Amino acid sequence: MENTTSLSAISRLMKDYKLMPRKKWGQNFLVDSNIIKKIVNSAPITEEDYIVEIGPGLGALTCELASKSRGVMAVDIDTSLKEPLEKILEGYNNTRVVFEDILKLDIENELARVFNLENIPPYKVCANIPYNITTPIIFKLLEESSHMISATLMMQKEVAERILAKPGNKDYGLLTLMVRYYGEAEFLLNVSRNCFYPRPEVDSTVIRITPLAEKRVKVKDEQKFKEFIKKAFQMRRKTILNIASFFFKVDKETARNELLKISILPDKRPEDLTIEQFALIADVLS
Repeated sequence: MENTTSLSAISRLMKDYKLMPRKKWGQNFLVDSNIIKKIVNSAPITEEDYIVEIGPGLGALTCELASKSRGVMAVDIDTSLKEPLEKILEGYNNTRVVFEDILKLDIENELARVFNLENIPPYKVCANIPYNITTPIIFKLLEESSHMISATLMMQKEVAERILAKPGNKDYGLLTLMVRYYGEAEFLLNVSRNCFYPRPEVDSTVIRITPLAEKRVKVKDEQKFKEFIKKAFQMRRKTILNIASFFFKVDKETARNELLKISILPDKRPEDLTIEQFALIADVLS
């Protein structure tokens, strides 16, 4: 077992295995053992849990997760990490490392396969996710992971602020509403850029997303509803009257009357509306 929770250890490992952080894969290795323990404790992880980790890097978080859980499946695209991870994870018999593109992987079936389980188990995601594909990863987890209990994710602070934003805030947008459609998001802790190697240009935040048993709102046409929200925030400087009239191809007078019927002021802008209000508009104008 190798210690990978310090800058000196990471530097030595990278030298020994001739590794370089890959910017294209958003590799910034966490080198603060205190932060690692805080992330795992805030998840929280129990000895009965199966864990999916995305982007294990050099295994600092993986080791802590493995020491607290039933099993960890760590997924990474970078095959150059195979040899060092095998060395680092020696002694942790409950870890499985899968070298695949997380966005193309069937996470749940792979989890059952690597642990030789007959059925897909309930599991938690806990990860320092690559910043360059944060949004696609979140959407994938929410849309495809029906057995996921929670996702404790470290990400760029600005992205976390968008997820956690309230109506009327400049950060409020498509990502806010899509996460809210599928789950509950909560702030856990901030992480300084100084806790990583190489040091990124931004600070990080850890949040937890817990999927809802049922989607937050019921709509007649889910695809239309999602497309409407997406278009609304592409046109976020316009009023909801202009956006609704354009998107649903109805004249402004009709759109105005329908908005007033559901108690939505036509001069409101997208960042002023709740997900429930977007659902109402989509249903009455579809």
